Amino acid sequence: MIYKVEIENFHSIRNLQVVDLMVSGNPPQDTNRLASCWTESTKRAPKVVAVFGANGSGKSNLLRALSFVTWFVEDSFGNNLGNSLPFDPFFDEYAINRPTLIKIWFSAVDFLESSSNCDSTRRRPYCYELEISNKEVGGEIYQHVLNEAIFYWPLKSGRKTCMIQRSEDGAIRATKTFELSGFKPALDKVLRPNASVISTLANLGHSVSTAIVQFVQTIGYNIFVNKLDLDEQSISRQYFNRPDAAKLFNREIQRLDFGVRSLEVNSNEDNYQLKIHHEGLCRPIVPDHESHGTLQLLKFYPLITGVIETGSVALIDQLDAALHPMIIAEILEWFYDTDRNTRDAQLWMSCHSASLLEELSKEEILFCEKNNRGTTEIYGLNEIQAVRRNDNYYRKYLGGVYGALPQIG
Repeated sequence: MIYKVEIENFHSIRNLQVVDLMVSGNPPQDTNRLASCWTESTKRAPKVVAVFGANGSGKSNLLRALSFVTWFVEDSFGNNLGNSLPFDPFFDEYAINRPTLIKIWFSAVDFLESSSNCDSTRRRPYCYELEISNKEVGGEIYQHVLNEAIFYWPLKSGRKTCMIQRSEDGAIRATKTFELSGFKPALDKVLRPNASVISTLANLGHSVSTAIVQFVQTIGYNIFVNKLDLDEQSISRQYFNRPDAAKLFNREIQRLDFGVRSLEVNSNEDNYQLKIHHEGLCRPIVPDHESHGTLQLLKFYPLITGVIETGSVALIDQLDAALHPMIIAEILEWFYDTDRNTRDAQLWMSCHSASLLEELSKEEILFCEKNNRGTTEIYGLNEIQAVRRNDNYYRKYLGGVYGALPQIG
């Protein structure tokens, strides 16, 4: 679970933006919309985070910052020396040469314990910090890591402890239990200024770093740099590799009134074929002939169910595109259902369907607004004074009470 984020100088997010989702004991304790931030924590955070705002306000950039970190920790070892990183700083004369900062507070299992001893039901609080230098030369942006660190808080003592920290000059310090000593000679040779030390160590076979990367791999996202729609082969491959998801989809789809009875996946070597059986039809339909809404659900379903199974985080840009608001409300219920979402998985999504505000509590709602200088400001509905739980959020949002609306005319 992610319960706090700080972002500065990342695409349209110029100034430091702090998204703090931690909720005190004021909301009803029996609500199934909130979960403990970590094991034995009195602080809670929402299982669903919905981001609203006008087109171009920066909603996608908030999710993009989170998905960038997952890529950086998991895959940046493969980034060639001299390559830029897949993001831009804010393009004004001041910010373009200023560092980019991303901090993410999250909970996860104890990475420092061996997998055989690790208690997967206990979650510890962590903070991942990343600071990247930006330098414009001849119209090109050159980037390198200034600081990368992971901190954690032991559940018993509660003292902030550095797991590993890497500075601009390549100096690395780590706790003894991180067991870095045998890897330092190799790390000095292969660590690049545009790659993560965690990604690098994982590729060297470091066990703790590998555990961190494996955790990051459970985070599901469908945006990174560009919004990429999965093609028919990619969608089919998802279901072929996860027959459990196909079985669950067949059970779920009949409840959702798509007219679909079941899906069938076949494979001939590397060629995957997905057929969709509809009520009343004598032959199945191929994905290219399906509605956009059905394809959206097909695309997201394995991601969402995989995240719920692992207790991780789904980052989905425009989940409501082509899906009816009642279907979105049903998907939200999957995260609220304590029998289904036993590991407190979390969904972050951007939205344009304002009617979804009627399905959400104030702790779950974020707004993005872009000012006349083109910079994104992010704020939560619960930060606005005098917002009550029984307010009609939908009507007040469209009435301009909360801001974050398009300015027309």
